Amino acid sequence: MKEIDCNKEAWGLLSQDHYATFLNRYQKGAYQLNSIIQKELGNVTGKRIIHLQCNTGADTIQLAKMGASEVVGVDLVPDNVVYAKKLAKELGVNQAQFIESDIMKLSELHMGQYDIVFTSEGVLGWLPDLDVWANTISHLLSEDGFFYIFDSHPFFLSFDESKLGKNVTEIKYPYFGKEPDESEEIGGYASEVKEGAKNYFWMHTVSDIINALTRAGLHVEFFNEYPENYYNIGDMDEIKGTGLYEYVQNKDKYPISFSLKASIYHNRK
Repeated sequence: MKEIDCNKEAWGLLSQDHYATFLNRYQKGAYQLNSIIQKELGNVTGKRIIHLQCNTGADTIQLAKMGASEVVGVDLVPDNVVYAKKLAKELGVNQAQFIESDIMKLSELHMGQYDIVFTSEGVLGWLPDLDVWANTISHLLSEDGFFYIFDSHPFFLSFDESKLGKNVTEIKYPYFGKEPDESEEIGGYASEVKEGAKNYFWMHTVSDIINALTRAGLHVEFFNEYPENYYNIGDMDEIKGTGLYEYVQNKDKYPISFSLKASIYHNRK
């Protein structure tokens, strides 16, 4: 699929920068999962976890540091996997492994089952088909396991991001649009923006996300919405010690992020 191939190449331009940024944060003792994820994910001690769309592995490694017995990170980009392994080695984390795979093809390549399927922070829009994604999650979950995601809220993703800091909420990207948005630049949250890097991003509505999971046989345990973001998109205030950012003018106006937990549905008659 040309869009996936373009995304793989574009994200590869960021791999080395992301590795350097995350290594620096770890060395300063400043790396963490954001406080919402920590609270909602709970105690992961002794758990087997697979982390989908793991980038260069920083969160994968953090899950291992939190006590998981085994963590497998999966990413589309070859250089991301290379740098994830390098990051784990430099930080002395042995229980983190990494697999190169398109999530759309992962169920054909990997047969393990896990206590937790985890994904977070800027992931869903890079996937063209949420039904394949949800079926992959179901395939990977143990009978008593659960899936957890923290990501950008689809409603927030419809806004013109350049105007939000000026307290202007203007729709730029169609919420119900099915064609991917095409861009020639990528990066910014842990790397300088790279130009000339064609990439594609799909809008998925809240109902798209929930319905895909339920069609795959998963029971949604919660869906939570938050006014905070996991990175500074411009003119945001850092919420110290949380790994989150906020607009002071957006205490109660619109959601910026969401979390969801789901598990295998058991029909109790």
